[in-house]
Amino acid sequence: MIEASGLTKIFDGFVAVDNLSLYVEAGSVFAFLGPNGAGKTTTIRMLTAILEPTRGWARVNGLDVVRDAAQVRASVGVLTEQHGLYERMKAAEYLDFFGRIYHLPRTLRRERAQALMARFGLADAMNRRVGEFSKGMKQKLALVRAMLHDPPVLLLDEPTSAMDPQSAKQVRDAILELKNDRRTIILTTHNLTEAQQLADRIGVIRRGKLIANGTFEELSQRFVGDPIMEIRFAAPLNGASEWLHKELDVVAHGENWLRFRTKSPQEHNPILLQRLISAGVPVVTLSEVPHTLETVYLQIVNEDENLTEKAQNGNYA
Repeated sequence: MIEASGLTKIFDGFVAVDNLSLYVEAGSVFAFLGPNGAGKTTTIRMLTAILEPTRGWARVNGLDVVRDAAQVRASVGVLTEQHGLYERMKAAEYLDFFGRIYHLPRTLRRERAQALMARFGLADAMNRRVGEFSKGMKQKLALVRAMLHDPPVLLLDEPTSAMDPQSAKQVRDAILELKNDRRTIILTTHNLTEAQQLADRIGVIRRGKLIANGTFEELSQRFVGDPIMEIRFAAPLNGASEWLHKELDVVAHGENWLRFRTKSPQEHNPILLQRLISAGVPVVTLSEVPHTLETVYLQIVNEDENLTEKAQNGNYA
C-alpha cells in the first residue's frame, strides 16, 4: 500500500506540494490527475524516495520514504516521463544490466526479461539496439525495466504515451493483471478515458494541493450531481409533454426525447414507465446518460478556480 500525511515539498520558497494526504490500498490503481506543473512528479519523487519531503511523511509498502529510502527504491518500479534508456545497448544487455543492479540471479533476470518482452510483443527485438526502437517500443521497454524486479508497487507516468492503439491496450491489460496480483499502482496520465477505465480511485492535484479524491462514482455525484436519464419515444410527445415537464427535473428535451435528473432511478423509473404505458405513450428506450471523467475533471478544476478567485478577491466565506 501507499500512504502519506501532510506531505509537503518546498523549493526556495515555492510550495510544489502542499500538505498532501493520500491512501492507496494494496491491489488497487490510483489515477493521479492534474495539469502540468501541478505537483504530480514531485509527489512521485517523494514517494519513490528520490526527494525528501520538507514536511509530512509517507510510507510505501510499509517502508518510510526517509528512514527506509534504500528499501523503498528497491520495492518500487518506476516509469518516468524521461526514460533514460541506454540507446547503444541491445535490449537484452540493457535489461540484464538493470537485473544485476537489482541483484537478480542470472537465470531469473533472463527469464523475466524474455517473458516481459514477449508479453509486450518485443520478443524479436531482444538483440536490437535500443536506439533503433520506435517511440512506442521504447515506452514498452521502459515498462519492462520497471517490472523486471517484480516490485509490489508501480508508479507509472503516462505509460501509454506515444503508443499505437494495440500496444496501448497491451499495457492497459498488463496493468489490470498486475492489480489482480495485488500490486499497488499509481498512474499519472492525461488520458482521462484510460484513467476512468483503469482506476479504482482518482485524485486531482492543482497548485500542489489534492483538491479531489475518490472513486469515479463518488466524484461524479459530488461535482456533477444526480444521474441524468434519457427517455426516447416512438412518436412526438404532444399532450404528454406538459405533465412530464411538471413532474420531472427536465434538463434537455426534443420532439420525441427528453433528459431528466433523478436521485433514485431504481425507485422513480419503474413508476414513470407505468404512467407512460397507461397514458399510451410508446417508449423506445430509457437509459442513463453516462458521465465521463472529462466532464467530472473539468468541473473539479472549474470549482477550484472559482474558489481560488474568491479567496484572492477577499470574497471567500
